[in-house]
This record gives sequence, structure tokens and C-alpha cells, in this order.
Amino acid sequence: MQKIKKFPRVDGDLGWFETSPNRDQHLGKRLKGEQSFDIAIIGAGYTGLSLAHRLAELNPTAKIALIEAMRVGQGTSGRNAGFIIDLPHNLDAGKPDIAHDHQLYRLNTFAIERLKYFKDKFNIDCNWHLAGKYMAAHESSNLSGLDSFAATLEACHFDYERVQGQALAKRLGTSYYQSAIYTPGNILMNPASLVRGVAAALPSNVSLFEQSPVVSCEYGAPNVIKVVGGTLRAHTLVLSANAYSEEFGQVANRLAPVFTYASLTEQLSDDDYQRHFKDVAAWGLTSAHPAGTTVRLTNDRRIFIRNVLDFEPTLQSTQEGLHSAWAQHRKSFEVRFPQLKKMIFDYTWGGMLCMTLNHESIFKKAADNVYVIGGCNGVGVAKGTYLGYYMADYINNVKSPDLEFILNHSNPSWVPPDPLRTLGARMRLKSESKTAGGDI
Repeated sequence: MQKIKKFPRVDGDLGWFETSPNRDQHLGKRLKGEQSFDIAIIGAGYTGLSLAHRLAELNPTAKIALIEAMRVGQGTSGRNAGFIIDLPHNLDAGKPDIAHDHQLYRLNTFAIERLKYFKDKFNIDCNWHLAGKYMAAHESSNLSGLDSFAATLEACHFDYERVQGQALAKRLGTSYYQSAIYTPGNILMNPASLVRGVAAALPSNVSLFEQSPVVSCEYGAPNVIKVVGGTLRAHTLVLSANAYSEEFGQVANRLAPVFTYASLTEQLSDDDYQRHFKDVAAWGLTSAHPAGTTVRLTNDRRIFIRNVLDFEPTLQSTQEGLHSAWAQHRKSFEVRFPQLKKMIFDYTWGGMLCMTLNHESIFKKAADNVYVIGGCNGVGVAKGTYLGYYMADYINNVKSPDLEFILNHSNPSWVPPDPLRTLGARMRLKSESKTAGGDI
């Protein structure tokens, strides 16, 4: 029996969840008593939900259970920056792998279309916006990151635009950045609203159990999942717990969960909006430096700030960590928007990026009738959606070139155990933060 020792919890004030119009909608119930299902999925984020929807399409008579430790939208799927990125995101200065990058682009755009289908069919109110994305640099030393990105985009014939100086300031409503690469295919949205909407649209043969953290798993025929007050037996089990995957004993020394933090302001007043952003469309921006700040101007007139990277082996934040992140967010916000210093942050929260060293995800059969998906490397909305979809195909032996590509690129590198993992990660993150300079 595998006992679970670390459990998800709410870290701070979850801005996307709290501002979601569907936050009070009833989605699932707690898992209680004795239950039996054909298939069970642990983790109801974008990956688990995509998997459940596709499994139900392929197996309309199967009984499928989806188990979530918190409420849907309170985990990583509802704490991210709200980007659905179409382009390969882990680009470096090496020679572009054009075929590989085009395949990732096809998978990402498949995920976008899949989520758009749910959004349109079920009228999910999530501030969905085809806004594109800026990758920007403040420091001259980080402009080389933009050059590298542009070189890869050109090699792959992906559309992009270089925007600089006053032209960039006019688009963003801030003159903080020297230069940016704009790519048009990125979606911005409220990630908690979207993931909750996808959960609300689950078909009738899927049972959603919320607020039901798993305390132990016994793998076999059947697999036995226990929560407080409930036991669930299932022939097939899929672990889709991302940063918590190693807790379930089917993965070891492959994941490096990096903690990061975000803040979301109060809404801009009509006067401030007209004065500073009158002709500015809602936008999203990532940094040319990997430790730099992610910024958004949302279409409901809030400003989002995300930065501060740390390694937390406990998989939880502290109040001290949240306060320190809030203080850094204030600095980052005020240097970009000095005219808005009077604005307060309504929400500050923490969450995890589940990273692997070589950016390849876990996607495998771990044992008889036990499967694992994890390690989305900071692009989990798109990647989680297509990995969940194709895991259902894998389980059902539905073959395709896309599935073959995923299987061939799901070999995450070995990560040393603690304490070396924590020491190495914190040294690397500290070094990255120093070199980011004003891009934080």
C-alpha cells in the first residue's frame, strides 16, 4: 500500500478562482462509502479533465471516476498565468529542430481548438481572448533571448513581429520594455473559470469527486483508492497529479516542482483606464529571461504580476514566502506602472510549475492497468489538454502519429534525490534571478 504524505492546499488568495463567475457552481461531491468504477483518474486539472472527456467518448458505457483533492480550479490549473501558448515554449539558442517544433505547434493548436470547442459549446464565461503574446526584455543583456527566439520563429516560418521603443509602449501602456517579439496565436483567459467550465461539461458516465484527497493507493486487480470516509475500486487507474505524482510511488527522481507566486490588482477605475490604457488592448507578456516577470493587462481591467521562483520540497508555501513575494510584486508593478502606485493587490497566491530537466513530460504505463501523466513544464493548459486526450487513446490502443510522437518524447531526465535536489534547484534559481536584473 502506498501512503500519501503530501497534500494540495490553498496557498494564499487565489485571484482567478475568486474572480471566476462560476466559482459558486456545484460541480462534484465528496467521495464517501464504497464505490466501484471501471476507470479512476486522480487529479481534475486540465490533464485529468481532458482525459476523462476523451475516455467517455471512446468508452460511452464505462463508469469513470475523477478524484480531486480540492475544488476544481483551486489547484495548479487555476493558479497559472492564464496563457494557452500555441508555439513551442522551451526554446533555446541552439539550432532549431524544425520538425519537432512544428509537431509541438500542431499539438498545442489542437489543444486550443479542443478547449475552444468546450468554451463555445457550453458557453463558458472565462474572458477567452485571442490576444497573442509578447516576449519582452527590459535589460539590454537579455535582448539576445529575443534574437534567439526570433531565429527559431524564422526557421520554422512562424508568424511574429518585432516591436520596440515608443511603438511597444503605446501597445502596452508602459515604457518599461526596450523590445519585444509579438506572436499572434496565444489565448488569454481566466484559467480557473475555464477549467471549472470544462468540469461542468463532463458527460454523464463520469463521476466527479471534489474535496477528496487520496490518503493511500493499493495497486492491483482492482486498484484500491482510499480517502477519509471512502474507498474506490477501479480496474484502471490514471495518476494525473502533476507535482504530486511522486507521492503515489509510480514515479521517482524525475520531477522538479518549482514554486512561483502571482498577484492580481483591483480593477482599474474608469478614470485610470481612460487616462493610461484608453487605446490599449488586453495583453499578456512573458520575459526574455527565464526568471523574469510575467505581466498581463486583463480585459476586465486588472493587472497580473508573476515572479519569484523557489524550490519547496514540502510542495507548500509559507505565510512568510507569500509576504515576501507580495513585496517583490509591488516593486515589479510600480517600476512598470509608476502612475498606478495607489492601486492595491486584491489577491496574492503561490503555485507550482512541475518541471523536468529536459522538458519532456511523464507519459507512461507504470504497471498493469496503472498509467501516469505529469511534468508539463509551465505550459500545462495546452500540454495537459493534449496529453490527457492522447493518454485516453493510449489506454484504448488508438494509434496515431501524434501519440507516437508523444511516446517518443516522454523520457524525462533523472533528478537527484533530496537533499541534492533541493540544494541544486535553489542554487540554480538564485543564479537565474540574479542574472534577470530589471526583467524581474
